[in-house]
Amino acid sequence: MSDDGFAVSPATIRLGDLEVRRLGFGAMRLPGKEVWGEPEDPARARAVVKRVLELGMNFIDSSWYYGPHVANKIIADALYPYPKDLVIASKLGGKRTPDKGWAAFSKPAELREGCEHDLRELRREVLDVVHFRYVGAPGTIPFLESLDAMIELKKQGKIRHLALSNVSAKQLVQALEQTPIVAVQNMFNVGGGTGPLAKRSHAEVESPEAVLAACEARGIAYLPFFPLAVGALGKPQPALAAAADKYRASPAQIAIAWLLARSPVMLPIPGTSSPEHLQENWEARKIALTKAEVASIAQDSRDAL
Repeated sequence: MSDDGFAVSPATIRLGDLEVRRLGFGAMRLPGKEVWGEPEDPARARAVVKRVLELGMNFIDSSWYYGPHVANKIIADALYPYPKDLVIASKLGGKRTPDKGWAAFSKPAELREGCEHDLRELRREVLDVVHFRYVGAPGTIPFLESLDAMIELKKQGKIRHLALSNVSAKQLVQALEQTPIVAVQNMFNVGGGTGPLAKRSHAEVESPEAVLAACEARGIAYLPFFPLAVGALGKPQPALAAAADKYRASPAQIAIAWLLARSPVMLPIPGTSSPEHLQENWEARKIALTKAEVASIAQDSRDAL
C-alpha cells in the first residue's frame, strides 16, 4: 500500500505537468436537487469541499453550469485561496435550460463565455484543466470547430491544459492531431455505462472500453463520470455483492475500488453532498480487489445490460 493509502498502483496520475492523487471529487452534487439552484444546506456543502482537502484529495472536477453558477461558487467560498497542489478541472460545451434540462453550448462565443464564467467564479487567472464536452445534438457545430475555439482559449493563456468529454476514440485521435489532450471524461462504471446521464451521450461514442483503451495506449487520464452508477447498482450483480461482503464494504466502495483496479489511467471522481459519504468514498482506495474479482464484476456488468 502506498503512503497515500492506495492499495492499487499507481497512487497518482499526471495531467500534463500536474500530478494528482488517483481519486478525486466531482462537484456535480453540490448544488440543489437535479443539479439546480442552491443546496438546501450551503454550510454543509462548503464543509464537504473543505473535507476533500482534509482527507488528502487534490483534484476537484466542476463546471460553471453545475447549478448553474453554484458549484464553482461553493468551491471558491470554501477553499480560496487555494493550496498550491490543488487542481481544479472544469468543462465547457454545455449549459442548463430553464426546464432544468441540458443543452449544447459549444459555439466559439459560447465557449469563451463559459470560460469567463469559470475564471470569475473560481477566482482564477488560468484554469488548470478544461474538458470540452461534446454534445452531438442535431444542429451542433462540428467537433473540430469547437476544438479550435478551445485551442484559442489556451493560446490566450486562459486554459493550462485541454481535455475532452463525451467523445469517441476517433474524436480523441482527431483532437490529438491538433493539440495535446491530458484527459478524457466519459461514462464508465460497474453498471456498464448506464444511468441518467447515458441518454445524453451522443451516438458516436462507442463502448467505454474502446475509449479507455485509446487513453491507455497514449497515457491519457480517463475520468469516469457517473462512476457509482447510482440506480444501476440495484441490478443483480453477485460478484460485486460478494466482494462487498468479503471486504466489509459498501457496493459504492467496491465500485470505486473496481475502477481503480480496472486501469492505471483511471481517475474516478465520485461526487456527494455528504461528508460521511465522502469519507466512505475515500476509504475505498484501500481495497485491493483480485484480478479474478475485477473480471467477475466486469462480467456481471455486461450481463446486466
